Amino acid sequence: MKRREFIAASAVAAVAPKLNAAPKSLPPEPKSVPKIDTHQHLWDLAKFQPPWLKNAPEVLSQSYVTSDYIEATRGLNVVKTVYMEVDVAVADQNREAQHVIELSKSDEHPTAGAVISGRPDSETFEAYIRQYANSKQVCGVRQVLHVNTTKRAMCLGTQFVKSVQLLGELNKTFDLCMRPSELADAAKLAKKCPDTTLILDHCGNADPKAFMAEPTDEPWHKVDEWKRGLAAFAKNQNTFCKLSGIIARAPNGWTSDHLAPIIEFCLETFGFERVVFGGDWPVCLLGGPYGCWVNALNEVIGHSPFADRKKLCHDNALKAYRL
Repeated sequence: MKRREFIAASAVAAVAPKLNAAPKSLPPEPKSVPKIDTHQHLWDLAKFQPPWLKNAPEVLSQSYVTSDYIEATRGLNVVKTVYMEVDVAVADQNREAQHVIELSKSDEHPTAGAVISGRPDSETFEAYIRQYANSKQVCGVRQVLHVNTTKRAMCLGTQFVKSVQLLGELNKTFDLCMRPSELADAAKLAKKCPDTTLILDHCGNADPKAFMAEPTDEPWHKVDEWKRGLAAFAKNQNTFCKLSGIIARAPNGWTSDHLAPIIEFCLETFGFERVVFGGDWPVCLLGGPYGCWVNALNEVIGHSPFADRKKLCHDNALKAYRL
């Protein structure tokens, strides 16, 4: 697949409590594909107060519940979702898990399964996750690894590796959300845990600004560094790449051309057999509405066969998360 040329934007997105200027119009989706959104965030501030929201952009500092999600995805053929943990306080992890298990059991919600919060580097992790060993609704675990409070290379610690191996024994997945500069560590973790499915969130947290000819804001990573790390991770057959999250870092006035180099390299590296779709709602609102992300993705992959697009948007999620 050839990389398409892209347009350098004259202004870039700042980390500020407002939405980036998203594309004003995009063509309709080619032959609508049923979608399983593998990255659905929900938070009801009456139930949980994730600590990170205290310093979050204004658009995120409110409750987002199922009814809001249904409205945001109306007409986009989203048939199921996987709830993605929202980094609640450790004391709230079990309550969050129980809450999303109930959501997943209910026919009133599109949520069909959940990736719950966990701390694999803790000696208490085994006791924690074994509570959910027989829960069909709990698909896996995630801990965000790129925040200031997480150490670099933490995922290669002895206890961490042991915990991720345990997830494989329990038929659970682990979602990796980490710095682009640490993707080589993700590859090493995959080798150490061959029986655990590892799913890399947000295209390895790729930054569209890194691919611009003249970015006016410093990108989060170098292009070659990201490519090498992603390719090393993809060599392990127990891995998937989630196409999600990249519009949150996109420059003001972004178009699908800004996203294409990232999406296309992920597809070249993992193939259509090991990629899954994620909406990253409501965090995606930092870059634009959910529908803008869907339409931009369709602009990039719209020329691909329907069967391949269906693998990416629907079928692979069933396999990766064992829905």
